[in-house]
Amino acid sequence: TAVQNIPSEQTTWSVFTASFQLGFEHILEGWDHLLFVFALFVLVRDPWRLVGAVTAFTLAHSITLALATLGFLNVPGPPVEAVIALSIVFLAMEIVKGEDCRFRLSKQKPWIVCFGFGLLHGLGFAGALAEIGLPSNDIPAALLAFNLGVEVGQLSFIGVLALLGATLRFIAAPVSHRATVIAAYGIGSVSMYWLIERTSSF
Repeated sequence: TAVQNIPSEQTTWSVFTASFQLGFEHILEGWDHLLFVFALFVLVRDPWRLVGAVTAFTLAHSITLALATLGFLNVPGPPVEAVIALSIVFLAMEIVKGEDCRFRLSKQKPWIVCFGFGLLHGLGFAGALAEIGLPSNDIPAALLAFNLGVEVGQLSFIGVLALLGATLRFIAAPVSHRATVIAAYGIGSVSMYWLIERTSSF
């Protein structure tokens, strides 16, 4: 993530806009977070459930991000990054399971799963913010703007994915279950590589 310092003498509005841009750019440059959102997009086919899940994800990471930034929560970075990779592995496994008849929380109530994983991802965001620093007189505005930027970035990414999916369905046959499984194995392979790499760095 690009380092962007926010001067302490800025107005609240300038802090808000700078932090919003920082959050938007951070989510689009965070490949692990984007892969999590992509896996969620493949898993959850209902648009409203998907938006609800992403919003729950943002709400959860807003909580842990605020707690970590304000000093109430301190978790070492390497284990957090490893668990983030593990969360993507979990979604990939859920995709591979396909359309069986069993109740699966990840598909029927994805916002619950995303809220839980969002708490972990928020600690990852906190690590990035710790390197940048926040203006001491406008921390609430900076945190709010950063989280809004992340949410808009996530929804923008989902919008692009939806547009690409609609285009592919228009010019070609609908995406088959086989293609979905191949995508899931691709997601799982990348996230497993990250998991092994991050675990070995402990």
